[in-house]
Order: sequence, then structure tokens, then C-alpha cells
Amino acid sequence: MKIEKVGVVGCGLMGSGIAQVAAGAGLPTVVIEVDERRLEEGVGRIDSFLEKGVERGKLTPDQKKEILSRLDPSTRLEKLSDVDVVIEAVLEDLAVKKELFGKLDAILKPEAIRCSNTSSLCITEMAAATKHPQRFVGLHFFNPVPLMKVVEIIPALTTDPRATDAVQGLARRLGKTPVLAPDRPGFIVNRLLVPYLLDAIRALEEGVGTREDIDAGMKLGCGYPMGPFELLDFVGLDTTYYIANIMFDEFREKRFAPPPLLRRMVLAGHLGRKSGRGFYDYSGKA
Repeated sequence: MKIEKVGVVGCGLMGSGIAQVAAGAGLPTVVIEVDERRLEEGVGRIDSFLEKGVERGKLTPDQKKEILSRLDPSTRLEKLSDVDVVIEAVLEDLAVKKELFGKLDAILKPEAIRCSNTSSLCITEMAAATKHPQRFVGLHFFNPVPLMKVVEIIPALTTDPRATDAVQGLARRLGKTPVLAPDRPGFIVNRLLVPYLLDAIRALEEGVGTREDIDAGMKLGCGYPMGPFELLDFVGLDTTYYIANIMFDEFREKRFAPPPLLRRMVLAGHLGRKSGRGFYDYSGKA
């Protein structure tokens, strides 16, 4: 199961980052979006990130040009017919992902490996929706993809170990450290991170400290680069709420239950940095 050409479906924040690191590792990379506008935005995001690297002396202009030359942006799924692996990075919705992989079954070569960048959904259920469940692997990157070094590798119950090995090798080629995780909600990182974030919200609700003091305490007392509320705003309160609900539905444990304050903030549209307001106000920041 040799991987020499990569396909990425979705050119949003995660998909564009995955396409960038694949092209940066010397792999020809086809990246797909649903329309030209979103495709241009995604490729523009890659160009902007690489240009900052040039400005900081981490890349030469020629290296940037070479990376971009390996990208093949398109709105046509048929362009994926000869890739060795396809990495899905679309909306975090099981029905949408299963529909996509059903379409890909008619396009991909049989030996191609199918991967999902899901942060929380069942890998085995997605694999079962394809004609080749033995070649399906979860491949969970972290944001921002070009900077974060860890990648979770999640085999389905049906996954051929050779496909898992091939995806681990791909992760290393992309400059990442692969960690093998079980196909359970949250995998490794979110299984540990989400209860911590939810506990921080409960502590705020119970008056344990202000958001600023809790953040300062965790940064200065535990050496974390971000406090829990800064991290919640960075990840997105809606994303955290969504993952927490999936984990609570699976385990039915209080530590995975979203606190009332989180639900109300999501209902109010206070989603964090992306909406301009979360636990902190970003409306006046550049």
C-alpha cells in the first residue's frame, strides 16, 4: 500500500492545512472543494501561510513555488481517480461524510486508502458505508495543521493492518508524530481534553474563580500555553459542545455532559474567536 499521490476533499481551515503539508512533503496533491469561491479561498489561505514563511526566512520563494506547483485544486471529484489515499475534511456530519464516501467508491481505484479527519465520529460506521472497509482509517489532524505535530491514527474494526501501517508512514512523511487511538468517541486527545474544558466551565459557574484567574492559574501553575477559556475560544464553543454531546451519548458520564453555560453561549452565537465573542471579546481585535 504505497502512497505517492494524495487527495484531500474539503479546502477549509483543516483541508487546506492538510493539502499544504502533503504538498510540502513532496507529494502531488489533489484538493477538492464544492465551488470555485471556496476553492480560491482555501488555496489563498495556503498561499498566505507560505508567504509568511518566506517573510520569516523559513522558506525561499522557489520553495514556495514548488509547493504550490504540487497542488491540483479542483471542484471535480473525478480528479481523485488515481490518488493512493484520499483524506476527507468536510463538515463534521456523519450523513454528509457517508454520502461522500459512497460517491468516492465509484471514483477511487479499489486499492486506494480512505481516511476521515473526523475529531469524534465513529470510524467503523463510516468504513461500513464503503465498498472497501478494510482500507478505511481515521486520520485526525489538529489545528493549525502545518504547526501541530501530532496526528491520531484510528483503525476501524474492519481495517487491514497494512492500511494502518501505510497511513502511519504517511503521517511521518508529513512530518507528524502518529499516535494510535481506539475507535471510541474523542479518541485520545479529545477524550482527555474535553472533560478538562467542561470542568473549567463548571468551575466558572460555581464561582471557583474568574475566567481570567482560571486561565492564569492553568498557564502559570501548570505550564499550559493557553488557559481553558482561551482554548475554548480558539477551538470554538460550538465545536466543543458538539464533541461533548457525542461523547456523552456514548458514555453517559457526567464528565462528558455539556454544562448549561456552554449550551447557552452556543445558542447566543458566542462561539469564540470565529464569531468575535466567546468567553472573551474579540470584536475590537485585529
